Amino acid sequence: MSDLSRRSVLTLGLVGGAAALAACGSSGGGSASSSGGGTGSGKVNVLYAGSLVALMEKQIGPAYEKATGFTFSGFSAGSTALAAQIKGKVRKADVFISASPKADAELMGADNGDWVQWYLSYASSPLVLGYNKKSKFAEKIKAGPWYDVITESGFRVGTTDPKADPKGKLAHEALVDAGKEHPKLRELATNEKIVFPEETLVADLQSGQLDAGFFYSSEAKIAGIPTVELTGQDLEATYTASVVKDAPNQAGAEAFVAYLLGPEARKVLQKDGFQLIDPPKQTGKGVPDSVRKVLSS
Repeated sequence: MSDLSRRSVLTLGLVGGAAALAACGSSGGGSASSSGGGTGSGKVNVLYAGSLVALMEKQIGPAYEKATGFTFSGFSAGSTALAAQIKGKVRKADVFISASPKADAELMGADNGDWVQWYLSYASSPLVLGYNKKSKFAEKIKAGPWYDVITESGFRVGTTDPKADPKGKLAHEALVDAGKEHPKLRELATNEKIVFPEETLVADLQSGQLDAGFFYSSEAKIAGIPTVELTGQDLEATYTASVVKDAPNQAGAEAFVAYLLGPEARKVLQKDGFQLIDPPKQTGKGVPDSVRKVLSS
């Protein structure tokens, strides 16, 4: 072979190698394997409901990183507020985890930018009243009923913003409904002083700033907060997961949802008191094959 021929072969090899590398990099920083969960690299931005802070940051996030090689980067807030940030292009997301299908609906359809084209409802958790064991009202809370205790003079109760968070909306609904027979609860429902950020409500209770607060049962269990049922009410969170349109790390996003719905994560969810939806309920179309494989298994 002549020197010219050797140089031609070498050049073609380098070009082919560069093209292969470019193709690998075009998937947004990672690559999904054919085995479901996927492995790869790069940061994966997960926007999730504020009631899931402990679950995501201490359990699911680290385990996902170890299992896949991707880097978990979480941001929490009220689900409705997160949907508004995605829709308004305020915050870029790979994955959206909400506490209500209504938040996903705000991102579906052409009028809403088609940011969410499908979502999977995978777990639920009832709304309860969590209380501080050191509160002077603790014994009264345990004795109940809840709607009498929280209206006592000096009682400090917390909830979240019903405009930004499904939990706040459910708590507002509980107060208004129970307020039909107990008018003081309706006054409480319109009191802005009881509204706290969802991502700090647990800490506000544990630090003694509050005597009680409205939480989801799973959220309270993870945090070690004692609870009582909201007698007369039947309200709950329904947790959903989806990959957001134009996800910067599509492969990592698919791998995260696949991991969340996989056997290891579901064991964690069940241990933490979530009520699993089995199989997860699909809404919309276009679930990626890597996620669908986990559902079918």
